[in-house]
Amino acid sequence: MIIPWKDLDSETLDNLIEAFVLREGTDYGEHERTLTQKVEDVRRQLKSGEVVLVWSELHESVNIMPRGQFRGDTQEQG
Repeated sequence: MIIPWKDLDSETLDNLIEAFVLREGTDYGEHERTLTQKVEDVRRQLKSGEVVLVWSELHESVNIMPRGQFRGDTQEQG
């Protein structure tokens, strides 16, 4: 289920994004990016709709994933 990020408290959203960034350990190429920069990248992607916050009932957890990879995407838009 997609969670509308705009409905979350600002601090809660910050914590979710930060936890995601720390968990992912994504390689950003030659230039290392700060945690703040990585968090802002994810926030920008949420605002643009590139990624979505997803609640998994199976794992009882929240994840951030590309919109196109969310299997329930067509159901959520209608």
